[in-house]
Amino acid sequence: MHTAPEADALSAELRGLRVRERISSRPSNHLSYDAVVPPYTVLVVEDDPVILQLLEVNFEMEGFTVITAADGAEGLDRARSGKPDIIVSDIMMPNVSGLDMVRELRADSQTEAIPVILLSAKAQTTDLKAGREAGADAYVTKPFEPLDLVDKVNALLDR
Repeated sequence: MHTAPEADALSAELRGLRVRERISSRPSNHLSYDAVVPPYTVLVVEDDPVILQLLEVNFEMEGFTVITAADGAEGLDRARSGKPDIIVSDIMMPNVSGLDMVRELRADSQTEAIPVILLSAKAQTTDLKAGREAGADAYVTKPFEPLDLVDKVNALLDR
């Protein structure tokens, strides 16, 4: 978010705020600035620092607040303390895997409803099934297009 005083003069979109459409008799492409909602928070859990930074930058550029974690154990702590709106996590990580992290999130009443997208280079049918069975809401295979991932995050948040 902008901290400079002149930032208030920017439109809601330029300040990184999401804008909802107003339901009225006006054309459907009319945006109402009295319906501005604060940005969503995404927790990115990834042990590869290059991918972690790529995801952090892309989500921030799209107006998200980003929390990061380097493995599943740290991801669990951040999910409980940071209250993210959605989690994007790698699967193969040290300490606690992404699959184990999702299972623990689903077993905790504080975190069970947070949508989770798993990222992995593993793309076999059995891998996708394991992700679903663990409780993931979506599964994205690496390599991936960052903006496609942002679209998938937005789709899960808007449902």
